[in-house]
Amino acid sequence: MAMPKHVSIVEVGPRDGLQNEAEPITTAAKLELIERLGSAGLKRIEAASFVSPKWVPQMADHREVMTGIRRRPGVVYSALTPNLKGLEAALECGVEEVAVFAAASEAFSHKNINCSIAESLARFEPVVERAREAGVRVRGYVSCVLGCPYEGNIAPQRVAEVSRALYAMGCYEISLGDTIGVGTPLAAKRLLDAVGRDIPRDNLAAHFHDTYGQALANLYAVLEEGISVIDSAVAGLGGCPYAKGATGNVATEDVIYLLNGLGIHSGVDLDNLAETGVWITQTIGKPNRSKVGVALAAKRTSR
Repeated sequence: MAMPKHVSIVEVGPRDGLQNEAEPITTAAKLELIERLGSAGLKRIEAASFVSPKWVPQMADHREVMTGIRRRPGVVYSALTPNLKGLEAALECGVEEVAVFAAASEAFSHKNINCSIAESLARFEPVVERAREAGVRVRGYVSCVLGCPYEGNIAPQRVAEVSRALYAMGCYEISLGDTIGVGTPLAAKRLLDAVGRDIPRDNLAAHFHDTYGQALANLYAVLEEGISVIDSAVAGLGGCPYAKGATGNVATEDVIYLLNGLGIHSGVDLDNLAETGVWITQTIGKPNRSKVGVALAAKRTSR
């Protein structure tokens, strides 16, 4: 299968990256990050999580973030909405796209959202239905597709079953998440073989964390299989509070560098993006996990 000529990047840094930080990040910093990402050319930005502040205090300002965005034409600002209450709040803020998240691991599902996989899917049905009634598209996430911190290896067929349920429910796109970053290229291809039997490749996305340094290799493998949507986080921000030791999403800067080298268009300005990665990591006092971002920063300072 030929590699795609264009890849759409879903920037999850403002949500997945910042919600996992120990200390709350100011609303102003979040809004500036979103503005900078849009300026760099990113067209899909997951900006907030409408989750309970009790469980994720870093996202308590989701309303302020969604209503404070200076919206750019052609950019979709989406939000995570795990239940009807969160969805209704997001709709009040003018959200254009929402996302729900399930897991391919029973143990992880209980740890993450305190219910079984079947119960989580049942909970999402009215959320998806209500969103579609409101004319809002719904994206589905599946966690632990290549491994679980509690169950170990996950059978591709189990991932396929959960993905198929979300797709049948009305999620237009299914993001396959290697939440703990243990996947390898062959495992990623086998996963696509299983999930792709029921869901077109055009409706699948890759969401790979880089814990074991395999994210770019895995992305290359799924690009060869026709995947054209990639989730990433500027400066490699993020992690998972329910998976000890798991690092952040693959860095957007590193993904863009790979795509540029392959001649694949993304519409993202790498230099602009790398400067944003330096800015946000300095702002929140965290290391920049993007190798490309660090290299470009060193190159700039050496001139």
